[in-house]
Amino acid sequence: MARGPEVKRRRLSPPVDGEDSSRSKADQEWDVEQDYERRPRKNTKKAGENARLPIKTSEGFVQPEAQPEDQGEETDSFLGTDDDDDEEEDGSEGEEDGEEPEEEAPKIPLKVQILQAKEELAKMATLINEDPEEHISLFKTMAEMVSKKSTPITVKKLALASQAALYKDVIPGYRIRPLSEEDQSGRVSKEVRKLRDFEQSLVSGYRAYVQKLATLVKPSKADGPTDAGLRSFAISMACTMLLAVPHFNFRSELLKILVNRLARRQLDADYVKCRETMEEVFAKDDDGTVSLEAVRLLAKMLKARDFHIHPSVLDTFLHLRLLGEFHLKASRDRVDREEEETPQGKKQKQKREFRTKRERKIQKERKEVEKDMRQADAVVSHEQRDKNQAETLKLVFGLYFRILKLRIPALMGPVLEGLAKYAHLINQDFFGDLLEALKDLINHAEREEMGVEGDQEVANDEDDEDEDSGTIAESAARDARRRTLLCTVTAFALLEGQEASKAAAGLHLDLNFFIKHLYRSLYSLSMNPEVEYNPETALRLPDPNSSVEGKELSQSRSRNKVNFQTPMVLLLRCLQPTLLSRAHGNPPPSRLASFSKRLMTTSLQLPEKSALATLALMNQVSKYHGRRISSLWHTEERKGDGVFNAFAADIEATNVFAGSVWEGELLRLHYCPQVRESAIEIEKMMSSSK
Repeated sequence: MARGPEVKRRRLSPPVDGEDSSRSKADQEWDVEQDYERRPRKNTKKAGENARLPIKTSEGFVQPEAQPEDQGEETDSFLGTDDDDDEEEDGSEGEEDGEEPEEEAPKIPLKVQILQAKEELAKMATLINEDPEEHISLFKTMAEMVSKKSTPITVKKLALASQAALYKDVIPGYRIRPLSEEDQSGRVSKEVRKLRDFEQSLVSGYRAYVQKLATLVKPSKADGPTDAGLRSFAISMACTMLLAVPHFNFRSELLKILVNRLARRQLDADYVKCRETMEEVFAKDDDGTVSLEAVRLLAKMLKARDFHIHPSVLDTFLHLRLLGEFHLKASRDRVDREEEETPQGKKQKQKREFRTKRERKIQKERKEVEKDMRQADAVVSHEQRDKNQAETLKLVFGLYFRILKLRIPALMGPVLEGLAKYAHLINQDFFGDLLEALKDLINHAEREEMGVEGDQEVANDEDDEDEDSGTIAESAARDARRRTLLCTVTAFALLEGQEASKAAAGLHLDLNFFIKHLYRSLYSLSMNPEVEYNPETALRLPDPNSSVEGKELSQSRSRNKVNFQTPMVLLLRCLQPTLLSRAHGNPPPSRLASFSKRLMTTSLQLPEKSALATLALMNQVSKYHGRRISSLWHTEERKGDGVFNAFAADIEATNVFAGSVWEGELLRLHYCPQVRESAIEIEKMMSSSK
């Protein structure tokens, strides 16, 4: 059989060195292909052009994304060039050495990261709200977003806020106790075990969340400093959770976050937020458990810092609900009941369900048992509430008395306001010591106001220091006058109750010292330009001539009280029990006449609103005691002999019945129509009471 034509064989590998170079022309044709292979390719595709075909899906045709340019470069390099060969050789050497090249993660813009985080948090929140028991593990995923250092701060804030909102919805209305060994070893149903697992997972996740808030507020040295915005946001979340779920676990940790922030004297938005949250917690606490725990932490913090705190911390105690139900008087004529809704139109008769005699008996016994259980629960809650409030009251008064003993000037205002509010709850055995302490404070404040003690010091020769010392002295005098009025209010509030007034004679309590001091201070208070000054509402510009330090000092002193009352309001609170209270019997005529004469004189100097308030008080005095002091308005009925001494320090030494109330004629010509009408009304009242 004849052979076919021989197939021409082509050599594909290059020749080895040392081989015979004499080759045929046909054997060297592989060089031509190799040259063509090594030529650079021309990329005819335009930049950003997508040459991929659309894909058909159930929703329609979808255009696939364009292939990145990096992949095209890798494809071109795969075709083979000298440089690529060198890189491949270097890469193979690197792999032999054990060093793998690290791939750089693509940098995602911040807006895209925030958008992606919002979508993920929204999906997780939806799943948790749909079935919390099934997707409780998603809380851990949210916590990991906060723990990662590479997470942006905005995403961390979103994760913290999402966890707070979800915990408020998921947390039950009761406190979850830890499981004991007996509970874990005991046999329970499938539903109970599922509920226990959910509760324990919820408690563990909430514990991690609260601990993360505490770490962000006060980071450790290993964690490094926290961003200021993130720290403020963590404080805000702690306040939110404390107000939303004060009954749940780890309440103490949330309270510690607030108390630690209140321990700092720096006033900023975080401090105000914590203080307002504490006040709201005190005002909304019904059983007193949360208030007792918060007051214990505050008392511990105050003692640890030796009371070097901002005075507004003590003002939070004014919002406590301390045995407030006992000072309210019920009606003697009727019993308040809940109003039943009146049905509109005729009420249709309901069909009576047939029950046997045995069923009716069982239902009656069941109603009696439920009634007894409700009464038992109410008794237990009232007893527990009274016990908690009594312990809270003991802690608060302990702090007040300690501050009075130490006589810390910056804290005198809040302490005296607290004593004036809760004076009716103080034990009668402490009345004598407390009144002596208040007398001592008044004497000290008088010396401070006169410049013997206090903030007034010898000024230097420089003009700036003179201006600052004048500002400081003026602010100190204002605080001293306020403290004296608060001491007088507290002294009258101590004996305001009926039981205290009965025991006053046995305890030998006398308020003549406070009455005399109040009488002496009427003239100075009426001439005080700041008698209606309230730093929270007064529209007063700072002094342009004073320095910056003097302005800051005066502002800090004027804003150190939340429950700030004007001196005129405090004066009226002192005059009300002095002239109108019948707790110790009717006041003597000399006291009524002396105060009436001096009040009519001071109303000429007071501003319009203060003059109206003073004349309204005098109208009540003339209504109840008009016959005893009417001789001051009618000169033909003068009872006294001698000369009236308007500047006497003692009430008995004024000889008031030797004078007359001539100020009424000037008040008839007052520029304010209301003041003129009030003065005329007082004169009519006195004329009718002859």
